[in-house]
Amino acid sequence: MPTSPPLEVARILAAEYGHELAPVNYIRGVAMSGRLRLHRFAPSGTDPAPSIAKTVDPLITAGGLAETRAADGSVQAGFLWAGELSAATGDPRYADFLVGIADRYLELGPDGRSVAMDPDDRVEEIFFAGALLGRAYDGSHDPRYAAGLVAILDRTQAQTESGLWWHCKASPFYWGRGNAFAALGFAEALSYLPADQPGRDLLVGKHRAHLDALITHQNLSGAWHQVVDRPDSYQEHTATAMIGYALVRGMQRGWLDDGYRDPAARAWAAVSERIDSTGMVRDACPGTGPLPTLDDYINRAGVAGHDDRAGSMALWFAVESAVFQASR
Repeated sequence: MPTSPPLEVARILAAEYGHELAPVNYIRGVAMSGRLRLHRFAPSGTDPAPSIAKTVDPLITAGGLAETRAADGSVQAGFLWAGELSAATGDPRYADFLVGIADRYLELGPDGRSVAMDPDDRVEEIFFAGALLGRAYDGSHDPRYAAGLVAILDRTQAQTESGLWWHCKASPFYWGRGNAFAALGFAEALSYLPADQPGRDLLVGKHRAHLDALITHQNLSGAWHQVVDRPDSYQEHTATAMIGYALVRGMQRGWLDDGYRDPAARAWAAVSERIDSTGMVRDACPGTGPLPTLDDYINRAGVAGHDDRAGSMALWFAVESAVFQASR
């Protein structure tokens, strides 16, 4: 479809995505969060909270917490909707469950690093840590979560002199969604860290430098490429939605100024153009672990149709854009 109002697109996406959490992963968790955010911003139709609670309640047990803590970050971040569901239902069990997951990130190994983080500095984990520890602090106001989050983001070292982020040390390539994970993770962290948190200003600077570097590689269409610094690679949906979200959230929350409006608006144009009237998407990179060569990233073909990853990230971007437009 051509460029469409974000609220309209959000409603299309919410009808298609975020209705199941099996298997548990961050992709489906983001979509559930998006449905809750959408209803909070623009209540219409059926409140999604009761059906989401019914879906997730079998997981909210002591055994479920132990199993989730033993899983990797992609599973743990599947519960990032928990605080929003507690707010919507008045039931604190969900937020408490997320805090229990976040405790895993406070456990340190002999090298002083969080045992939950990959020592190879995979950028996905910037998002997982930002989403979980930020929300744990927001729900508990326990300063350990804020301090732990700053420590993790401060010592993650995949950012290079270019301002861009490698996928990880073993895959030193500027993968589009990898850079988007870093942008999204910092945006999520800054959404919850208190303004006077020691180290927060340094994180803001690191985040802005990354976004500024990304903007120099934004295609005229508004999209980012599958490999950020390779304009011969295809224009990729998920990276564009995630970076666009980070831009809009930063302006909405005040750590970015309105000078970022144009790249954010162009990102929305590129994302909405890749979503049809039934919520099907195109140009979405599939799940991608670290790859051995640059060509492996360039040749990783995009998918089309129903795609939970692209749909969920576009839903977050759409809701955040609608909120931003309403506030201006």
